[in-house]
Amino acid sequence: MNRNKCMMAVILAVFLTVAGCAHTEAEHKETDFSEREDAVWQRILESSGQDQQVDTFSHELCVIYGGEAGPDSQVEAEAAAVFSLDSQKVVLQKNAMERLYPASMTKVLTALVAIRYGNLSDVVTVGEEAVITEAGASLCKINPGDTLTLEQLLYGLMLPSGNDAGAAIAVHISGSIEAFSDLMNAEAHRLGATDTHFTNPHGLHDENHYTTAYDLYLIFQEALKEPVFRSLIGTPSYTARYTDPDGNPKEQTWKNSNKYINGDVAMPEGLLAIGGKTGTTNAAGSCLIMGSLDQEQHEYISIIMKSANRNQLYDEMTNIIQKVVN
Repeated sequence: MNRNKCMMAVILAVFLTVAGCAHTEAEHKETDFSEREDAVWQRILESSGQDQQVDTFSHELCVIYGGEAGPDSQVEAEAAAVFSLDSQKVVLQKNAMERLYPASMTKVLTALVAIRYGNLSDVVTVGEEAVITEAGASLCKINPGDTLTLEQLLYGLMLPSGNDAGAAIAVHISGSIEAFSDLMNAEAHRLGATDTHFTNPHGLHDENHYTTAYDLYLIFQEALKEPVFRSLIGTPSYTARYTDPDGNPKEQTWKNSNKYINGDVAMPEGLLAIGGKTGTTNAAGSCLIMGSLDQEQHEYISIIMKSANRNQLYDEMTNIIQKVVN
């Protein structure tokens, strides 16, 4: 299949997802979208037009052909990859097209959708959706009735990996977790990430919530185009000042869970961390997606999925990103 046919197939998939499938699902779930969500869907539809889609896919991207980019044997994690954004070279890959659970790396797409289709200055009153009781779930510890800006919620989402912040963002923008997940999937497919299907904005386990290392590369490289996203992932800590349900001032300081950014793990010599997103669940294992910069200002994206534990995760991430300077 040539490139134009591939592009048209993706365009068709997007329109079937947004236009056709949404109507079919309307028989089974409520579709009384808010004015905000109507506007978001309109923007996604407009940006999914053929000219936009051709322009997106005509940009030079890294392409994986079979197992050419090895050596796979040096990576114990289930999947791994390193991509050069400047040369479009696949430096290393292992199982980059395998569908796996992303855990909180999901939040890269959540942040991208919120930045692109939300208003950072919006004042958000947190609802009951932020009450998450799953054992081990990471939280930024916001409560129903707290009032924050969307921008503050994004810091709560990306630094301490707050699942509660993800739920609050989703409901603010789309009215429900399900509707926001539809927006996430439409945006992912618009970017060519057609092996991605998300059922929530935070990555808590669901067997129908999956992606690939390659799709994460497509999503992350698009997110890096947003200065706000770069600021989020590169911030070691952030202090949010907001109000509680009674209007009293409240303050929290959130630390970035990425050990390369918070200083707990050193980057290889000659590389600078742009930032990234961690993720951990029992099913997903330990995961990390990273952006890095070499001394010539060349940028790279590196991904580890389903590592055995966090120590192995950072050891293997260091090993694979060293390849860009060796």
